Amino acid sequence: MKVILPVAGKGTRLLPVTREVPKPLVRVAGRPVLDYVIDRLEPLDIEELIFITGHLKEAVEEYVTANYDLPARFVEQEVQDGTAGAVHLARPYVDGPVMIIFVDTVFDADLSLVDTVAAEGIIWAKEVEDYQRFGVVVTDENGYMQRIVEKPSEPISKLANIGLYYIRDWETLFAGIDRTLAGPQMKGEWFLTDAFQYMIDQGKRLYTAEVQGWYDCGKIETLLETNAHLLSVGGAKRPQTVEGVTIVDPVYIAAGVHLEACTVGPNVSLDEGTVIRSSTLRHTIVGHSCRIERSQIENSLVGDSVAVLDSQYDGMVAARDEVSKAP
Repeated sequence: MKVILPVAGKGTRLLPVTREVPKPLVRVAGRPVLDYVIDRLEPLDIEELIFITGHLKEAVEEYVTANYDLPARFVEQEVQDGTAGAVHLARPYVDGPVMIIFVDTVFDADLSLVDTVAAEGIIWAKEVEDYQRFGVVVTDENGYMQRIVEKPSEPISKLANIGLYYIRDWETLFAGIDRTLAGPQMKGEWFLTDAFQYMIDQGKRLYTAEVQGWYDCGKIETLLETNAHLLSVGGAKRPQTVEGVTIVDPVYIAAGVHLEACTVGPNVSLDEGTVIRSSTLRHTIVGHSCRIERSQIENSLVGDSVAVLDSQYDGMVAARDEVSKAP
């Protein structure tokens, strides 16, 4: 089985950090989001990873090549024309069942279903209360998809589409993508979900499987929530006791971090080479090689090589020489 991973997006909701770091490589609980996704593929027989790249594509290629043993291919999406356009670019390299994963989230799902479910495909979903924010999957009484509705105003379903799919009938999928690309765009994009609807209209069955966990990494608030969750379920790492330093668990503090007269935590991740002096950090992710002195930072994302001196922030996103309030 091959896996298609569209990673071309600019990650605008995490700006300015994503001007320098591709969204899949933003670190949470000490690791890039992409690592958590690739970990989930370990039980499967993966023939090839097909990355649909765009923004900062060289950084993605370098990281994947250096860190993963799986065969990988990189295809550039030069025009950001939507999810159907992205997956279409993988067509020349697909000759069998495929998994499609949009790397915006960390998920906990039983992917072994690909070997047991007798259907042309599987769409994973998560029941949510704030269904108006998502595309939701409407199913029949047996759990097979009937349609996907974007941001419904009525509670026709609370099963949010999380961007994780397995398609056994890949030929009908790409026929549906061709049909979608031949039609009009919606808000300047072609959507992969229209190709799924084509499959349903052709009599194909797409089973809807609910994930055990779904943790969004696409915007600052949910990224910090995901960081807190991962720290609480085994991702924490803390140094030995340091005089004058208070650590409030859970935290992830990488090797080589220097702490001095500070309070760190809860739910703080610090990457290697960072220095924290005379400061307090809570509910915050800090990149590598940063220097934070005489400051208080909460609910924030700090990129790599950032200096924060004599400041107080709550809900801040910072990259080198750029600071913005979280939306």
